[in-house]
Amino acid sequence: MPMPAHEIESLIKAAFPDAEVTMTALAEDNDHWAAMVRSSAFKGKTRVQQHQMVYAALQGRMGGVLHALSLQTSAKD
Repeated sequence: MPMPAHEIESLIKAAFPDAEVTMTALAEDNDHWAAMVRSSAFKGKTRVQQHQMVYAALQGRMGGVLHALSLQTSAKD
């Protein structure tokens, strides 16, 4: 079952309330997304750690309900 952008964004914002999230469809199937996430929670974390934090926020949906997510993260000042 596909996962709409608003659900992905809601899960990310629940984990990172200050997050700025920009979602872009990579296909018109609700299965392939690109997300840009900025949060102060990422400060001092490596890019790998930042991505792991976002995947954790998705609560196991990555690779299952959510088929593909191209992810860019950065820390807010």
